Amino acid sequence: MKLQDTLRNSEQHLEDTEKIRIYLCGVTVYDESHIGHARTIIVFDVLRKYLESKGRKIEFIQNFTDVDDKIINKASSEGITAEEISTRYIQNYFRDFDGLNVKRATNYPKATEHIEDIIEFIKKLIEKGVAYASKNGVYFAVTKFPEYGKLSKKKIDELQSGSRIQVDEAKNDPLDFAVWKFSEDKPVWDSPWGKGRPGWHIECSAMSVKYLGENFDIHGGGRDLIFPHHENEIAQSEACTGTNFAKIWMHVGMVTIEGEKMSKSLGNTKSIKYVLDNWGSNIIRLFCLSGHYSKVIDYSEDMLKENLTKWRQVETCYYELIHANSENKEDPGEIIKKTSTEFDDALEDDFNTHLALSAFFQLVKEVNRLAAEEKLGKEESLIFKKEFTRMMEVLGLKIPEITENEKQNVDELIENRKKFRKEKQFEKADEVRDKLNEMNVELIDHKGKTIWMKKEKIKAEN
Repeated sequence: MKLQDTLRNSEQHLEDTEKIRIYLCGVTVYDESHIGHARTIIVFDVLRKYLESKGRKIEFIQNFTDVDDKIINKASSEGITAEEISTRYIQNYFRDFDGLNVKRATNYPKATEHIEDIIEFIKKLIEKGVAYASKNGVYFAVTKFPEYGKLSKKKIDELQSGSRIQVDEAKNDPLDFAVWKFSEDKPVWDSPWGKGRPGWHIECSAMSVKYLGENFDIHGGGRDLIFPHHENEIAQSEACTGTNFAKIWMHVGMVTIEGEKMSKSLGNTKSIKYVLDNWGSNIIRLFCLSGHYSKVIDYSEDMLKENLTKWRQVETCYYELIHANSENKEDPGEIIKKTSTEFDDALEDDFNTHLALSAFFQLVKEVNRLAAEEKLGKEESLIFKKEFTRMMEVLGLKIPEITENEKQNVDELIENRKKFRKEKQFEKADEVRDKLNEMNVELIDHKGKTIWMKKEKIKAEN
């Protein structure tokens, strides 16, 4: 597999090892997660599921930033503790991402549970002469790391001349960043330098090295984290360990809203809870995977409607496969070989989910065509279903399950409709169809038979 590495600005081969170690920068838990977070996490979820489908073991670490000025400010405004705020939004995170069918990480380390690890990391930086204590905290000395700027392609002298960083006379240089901030406001911890809390960047360095080692396979996050967060992570991590930090830096593009940057100040953010309640997980996943992961994608209701239309074709395909019993059979071998190869090739070549989806929808289209032409045999459908299921699992898509009781109820209603039609009691037959529609069951009439499918209920469709 080749992936675009932000550091080297070129595609790099992912090493062919049995275990792949991935660190993904998670959310700061002071508010609801939004569609921008969803895109990054869904991209990495599909990457992980694809690699696992190829027999790789994945060590997947995704942190929670649960100590931060934003959390403290929110807690202060609500008159509760920072821990209560972070606990609330961590719970909501799992509600949202479980709902999006995202596989849980191997571990979700929290900054507050790794204070000792962070302090030990800072001690090493001071011992190596690349960090120093001042009256406001402990700072990393940017000029002591000559390669600073290599990820973001920014030069130290240009950053200094155009620095808009808040002036702090306690720093040796305006670009130096805090690894430990002195504070009396809770939450605070004791340290060799004074009471305070860790800086944002140091948390990820300490936790990624603890769980994945000094040099791991992929470090990921949104493109907005390249500078300063990931730039600072590289500087302090490589200065501490003396070795390269991550082998590949993989960054996911932003989500805009009808052409505008998504931001709280503009009031145009879309929470995951909102989009899930209105569109369901499959439509959101299709949207998040619809463009190349590194590029910006634009959120709009029209885009979601397009994906809903495609999802209805997927549902039709699934139910055609489970109801297939035609005698006019067509060999599925060529279709499966072509779409399967295209699907895998797209993901192997810089994880192009857009092309992978095209291959998946081609398979769906071919199955629906064969069914419409009465050429989908039972045995052939099982072969198709195996590849259909594989692609669905990699993409994290899920047809809502139907219980045995529901299935029996639907079958009885369809039998009654057939009886009414045979007896030319068309009004009664239409009443049965209306009842099935209320259950979100749609009938597909074939030559000599009628099959049914249960459509996922999408609130925004009504």
